[in-house]
Amino acid sequence: MEDWTEKYRPKTLDEVVGNERAILDLKRWANSWKKGIPKKRAVVLSGKAGTGKTSSALALSKDYGWTPIELNTSDARNATKIKNVATSGALHETFSDDGSFVSSHDGGRKLIILDEADNLYERVREPKPDSNDLSDKGGKKAIIETIKITNQPIILIVNNYYNLIKGSGEVLKSMCQLIRFYDPYPNNIASLLKRICVSEGISVDQRVLQNIADRCKGDVRSAINDLQSIALDKKQVDLSSLSVLGYRDREKDIFTVLREIFKTRNLQAIKESIQHLDVDPKLMLLWINENLPREYLDLEDLNRGYDAISRADVFLGRTFRRQHFGLWSYAYDFMNGGVSNAKTHSYPNTSYNFPTWLKEKKKDRDSMNVKDLIIEKISEISHTSTNKVKEYVLIDFAIMFRNDTTFAIKMKNKLDLSENEVKYLLGKNHAHKLKEIMLSKEKPPTISTDQKTQIKEKHFEEEKEEIQQTLFDF
Repeated sequence: MEDWTEKYRPKTLDEVVGNERAILDLKRWANSWKKGIPKKRAVVLSGKAGTGKTSSALALSKDYGWTPIELNTSDARNATKIKNVATSGALHETFSDDGSFVSSHDGGRKLIILDEADNLYERVREPKPDSNDLSDKGGKKAIIETIKITNQPIILIVNNYYNLIKGSGEVLKSMCQLIRFYDPYPNNIASLLKRICVSEGISVDQRVLQNIADRCKGDVRSAINDLQSIALDKKQVDLSSLSVLGYRDREKDIFTVLREIFKTRNLQAIKESIQHLDVDPKLMLLWINENLPREYLDLEDLNRGYDAISRADVFLGRTFRRQHFGLWSYAYDFMNGGVSNAKTHSYPNTSYNFPTWLKEKKKDRDSMNVKDLIIEKISEISHTSTNKVKEYVLIDFAIMFRNDTTFAIKMKNKLDLSENEVKYLLGKNHAHKLKEIMLSKEKPPTISTDQKTQIKEKHFEEEKEEIQQTLFDF
């Protein structure tokens, strides 16, 4: 299943939920580039996760026709990589989508987006020459130098503004315009969820949408993920569906953890995210396995990622065979840190899919539930045990149901079969009969004139006998 947070990511700034003041300030800053290079060459978008910072930056690039260059600073937190990607992009001109050159004087610009910029920190001691440590070495300094010389707009995205400006980042306060993002109002989030449901053809109780909007605490991404989780393979959602959400930490969800694993090498952040995510390790392994080939396009990265997954699976197997749950931590380290460190490239944003294996299992489970309901209905009306119906009756019943439409219509009404139950009995080869059976009603038997006369005479004799019996009793 496609990740709805990507599918319904705002295409324009007008589609961003809430934060009208922040969007207005962002547009004013972007408009200042039309007159040349402004005094504030960079802006800092600061706010909680899920409030629309990254979505607003990408929507801005589309609104103004700017080519976005994204760099996750926690994935490349050293001066060399920042200079190679951000600085070169900030100095050079740009090309349009069709490959033609567009001068900045004609409005052609690149938008440098530095996500998770608050994860940068300055190293106190230099690493050893042979060290593979990818942590920051002069990262903030590189960003400061880039902003000073840039000919292109730059956006820094942070969750914690203080982490960005502390230490050597103090100078960024005067160099960048600060735009704060706040929690959108729950009603605005509920309206967005309603539009998604309409687009997906899903009928949802408004109270469900309002409940999700209230509990997400301003995290729009979390609200969309919750909606997708309860609406999976459904066309109608009621209040009872909310029970599957539980009361997990709203700050972390499975899509956020996947992004941190695939996009960063910040092992500490990944470990903290997992601790706040109430997901069984076997389920987490399925999610990573499903989306690894969608993310790691380089074959060597993919091979190392699968190697980490296989080792995690080995430790999970030992955990349950030996009932030694202390081994879980090793499985987590391989499936999260191992997969994260398997990559040697940065990859573009991608949408994450629901594990195919779980979807198929859900279909099988739903089919079994439908089968059990049919068996119970036949058992009740035929006064036969469910075991006998399952063993001797159901197969012949299904054959008659598929080959005799009249019988199927009669049984549909007699047993009050739902559409899913009729679909199950028909099977794939006879699915074309579904509409006819569901829309048809059992026709009353045709009675001849002689039969009608006989029935009337019988009723008359019965009434006569009843009257005589009453008089006798008197």
